[in-house]
Amino acid sequence: MYTPRINWFLFVLFLLGAIGVLAASLFIPAFRPVAYAPLRELILPPPAPVVVSVLYSTEKEAWLQDVIVEFEKTNPAIDGHPVKVELEKMGSWEINAAVLDETRQPVIVSPASSLQIAALQDASIAETGRSLVNPADSNTCRPTVTTPLVLVAWKQRADVLWGGQPGRSLWKDLHDALTSSEGWAGYNQPEWGYVKFGHTDPLKSNSGFMTIVLMTYGYHNKTSGLSTSDILSDDEYQTWFLETESSIGQFEYSTGPLMEKMVAYGPSVFDIVAVYEATAIEQADNAVGRYGELRVYYPPALLWSDHPFCILNGEWVQPQQTEAAILFMDYLTSKPAQQLALLKYGFRPVDGSIPLEQTGSPFDRYAANGFRSDLSHLPDLEIPAGNVLNTLRDFWSRNVNR
Repeated sequence: MYTPRINWFLFVLFLLGAIGVLAASLFIPAFRPVAYAPLRELILPPPAPVVVSVLYSTEKEAWLQDVIVEFEKTNPAIDGHPVKVELEKMGSWEINAAVLDETRQPVIVSPASSLQIAALQDASIAETGRSLVNPADSNTCRPTVTTPLVLVAWKQRADVLWGGQPGRSLWKDLHDALTSSEGWAGYNQPEWGYVKFGHTDPLKSNSGFMTIVLMTYGYHNKTSGLSTSDILSDDEYQTWFLETESSIGQFEYSTGPLMEKMVAYGPSVFDIVAVYEATAIEQADNAVGRYGELRVYYPPALLWSDHPFCILNGEWVQPQQTEAAILFMDYLTSKPAQQLALLKYGFRPVDGSIPLEQTGSPFDRYAANGFRSDLSHLPDLEIPAGNVLNTLRDFWSRNVNR
């Protein structure tokens, strides 16, 4: 059968083009998708992945695991290289320590709060003369989900102590109740023993550190401008602070176990604890029918756990890893990921277009337990400078740590 010369010419042209694309794919992975599929899969090795290692705090573990599954379904790639996210969990303060002494060299760090990012920035500048993070750059350092620190109490005890929602003097009132030699007898409830308050270890857990920041701000009756002199040069504050902390028998290492212990053992162990709003939501159903009604109370000024994801300015972070990390962070703040964080895990989205009050929202489901979606009437506390945070942490370590 006669084949026109033009057809042979086109066939040879196609064959040369296919071979050229295949050859290019060996050196430039971006060409791989257009290479002839049977030959590509037979001959070409898969391109090496761009690995984004993430050192993260445990509070968001379940949400993060779910999100990564969905992220991988989008087939993310940088210059033809697939993006692979590798996770390692660690306490928020442990993250800072591991990065500073370089026992870990991740691409991204994600502690529970921007408090740790501010402290890391200050500590890295002090040690090396340059900052390992840049919280001012929202492209490489951004919050992903938020939850405020709240007080969770058995309603019967809170009604006696506060008579409803606590006021601006919450922390001073709590100090007086905790340090009173009469305990609950001073409130005509002698059978309840002493007032029992709990928070986590500030050296290990972000919620514990947030608690002592809130206490310090509350004592000084301010919402911004906390300074090192407020901590080191005020003897009355130091006495008040140490009296409050000495009333706590044991500091749990993590927020989840603290809340679980309150639910499991009731007011025999804790009357009140300081935990994240999302942690309280997680345990709301487990508390039903145990020791009365468990309710959440918002402090007079709010401090937020905002779970920042920040790309490190480390020599070990390659340009492709930075691109891949930004791609991953974009997905974390996308509507599907944010909606999942709200409905399944009780976090507040950073995407303001997602309503907190919607079908399936925990803020509707647990409104009777005191959860409030609208907190606009409460002021936010300013995150203190890194040197102030490190001073407060050092003060606690020197005088309370046990």
